[in-house]
Amino acid sequence: MHLQVLCDSASDLNQEMFQKLSIQSLPLKVIINDEEYEDGIDITPKEVYDRMRNGEAPKTAQVSPQAFREAFTTLAEKGQPFIYFAFSSELSGTYQTAKMIEQEVKEEYENAQFDVIDTKAASLGYGLIVLRAAEMAKDGASYNEVLELGQYHSAHMEHIFTVDDLEYLQRGGRVSRTAAFVGGLLKIKPLLHMEDGKLIPLEKIRGSKKVMKRMLEVMDERGADLQNQRMAISHGDDLERAEQLAEMIKETYGTKEIHIDYVGATIGAHSGPGTIALFFLNDTYK
Repeated sequence: MHLQVLCDSASDLNQEMFQKLSIQSLPLKVIINDEEYEDGIDITPKEVYDRMRNGEAPKTAQVSPQAFREAFTTLAEKGQPFIYFAFSSELSGTYQTAKMIEQEVKEEYENAQFDVIDTKAASLGYGLIVLRAAEMAKDGASYNEVLELGQYHSAHMEHIFTVDDLEYLQRGGRVSRTAAFVGGLLKIKPLLHMEDGKLIPLEKIRGSKKVMKRMLEVMDERGADLQNQRMAISHGDDLERAEQLAEMIKETYGTKEIHIDYVGATIGAHSGPGTIALFFLNDTYK
């Protein structure tokens, strides 16, 4: 019996990917004007960005304990081994909820074989981890092989990103009000990264062209074997700039595979339209 890979909608992989690799994804919730939507199921990222541009302020909510209980119990009853790779515990309570339900389900089904892993990753950085684990599972790799590979990719995944407007991160408490105000006035683009699952500002750059160039420089400093690894770029409804960045990478490093998709509604609700994020490994691709 093949191992089942689970994730949540903060992986920003699309439905086509889920179907192709038999990945089961649990949706986080997006709340706009007291109306609740399931991320990626009954609201698209594009709709969320359009509504943000119109001044609406979406909120998000984690996967419910009930949703985890149903998913975990259904698989445990069948004797189906599975691994749930979770959105960074520093950005959402989803991982902690899943750990709580894991304990309950394991008490009820003593022979159940499954793990809940904190990827410390977000958006397509998280998506790349899930993608690689699901490919391994589909190819018939053992439980431990998939677990170890998922943990390896989680430990070595880099996130470098910029936002178009600091206002959105400020609303979510990610940057101070003063920093957001000054940044907006001076056309300063912040460059951020993830450190142990947390969002950390890296530097401030004036002008969006310089930001893209700097993203490549940071990748050059941190990345390993850039030509032969699979990378990803996610965007807040700005495909043109995402494709521009991909082209710069291909020309500079000869990278063959760069997966491009939206920053999904869950993360986009906090980062806003115009976000550009780059994901790559700082060690050998496995």
